[in-house]
Amino acid sequence: MDVILHIGAHRTASTSFQAYLRDNDAALTRQGVGAWGPRRTRGGLFAGIWPEAEVLPRRDGPARAAGRIALALHAEVAQGRRSLIVSDENVIGPPRDGIRACMLYPAAGERIARLAAAFEGRICRAVLSIRSPDAYWTSLVAMTVARGRPLPGPHRLQGLAHSPRRWRDVITDIACALPDVPLLVMPHEVFGAVPERRLAAMLPTPVDAPRLHARRCLNAAPKLPQLRAALALAGRDTTHLPTGDGAYMPFTRAQTARLQESYADDLFWLHAGADGLATLITGKSSGAEGKTPTPDPTERGHDDGQQGRVAQAG
Repeated sequence: MDVILHIGAHRTASTSFQAYLRDNDAALTRQGVGAWGPRRTRGGLFAGIWPEAEVLPRRDGPARAAGRIALALHAEVAQGRRSLIVSDENVIGPPRDGIRACMLYPAAGERIARLAAAFEGRICRAVLSIRSPDAYWTSLVAMTVARGRPLPGPHRLQGLAHSPRRWRDVITDIACALPDVPLLVMPHEVFGAVPERRLAAMLPTPVDAPRLHARRCLNAAPKLPQLRAALALAGRDTTHLPTGDGAYMPFTRAQTARLQESYADDLFWLHAGADGLATLITGKSSGAEGKTPTPDPTERGHDDGQQGRVAQAG
């Protein structure tokens, strides 16, 4: 059975994609495709893989998690599954960690290495969605504020805008954690609104991807009125939010331009082959709606020399 790990990331329509898989379970089952979403993975199946997340971590937690996963995979094979999509954006870290550290998924490599060890070499393909960091951070901050977290101040926003860690570094860390496993990178700008095409592109064998339930948009970023209400409910100051009913836009023009430039640089690297670590999926062969931003080589940003860490499961 082919096990495809859909890593996320957050704010790249992962919730909508998981709902699409769940709503089309019967149609996909007939084609031998199964899916584990957060309802399954966060219901105890992955408990113990990341001991730091446990209130009372067990020394044998990773081994017990590997045993549960092996039994669950055996059950999928017994039911005739030929492909299994494991989709949970939290496997590379909770959203608040990135905002706190002012960088994209600081522990991505270590977390994916632990997950790979729990699957005992059964992962055959990994998929990561990326998004322009100005839109990614804006959406992520809005989501966390709506859930009761404080509004980031100017210094934290500056830290996010000037973080040296880019998608390139996250991709490198994941590739190190999953050696010899093909890593596909799908831009949110192309695949976010077309889950059926995301599904078709991530599977190693062709399927008739259902179009039913394919245009639901779930967990959208809250707008200013919702953020004011959330802050007020938490007893926090709302005066730093602008007036109006539109979208939350925290970054200055200069910060936005810097973040967009870093994304163009990452796309340039991906289009050039990503040093053999990952494959950029543009959707051109499948006719996906949208268009991947194609960087101009004459306008490439500077290489900051950031290198990915070699992740280990220990």
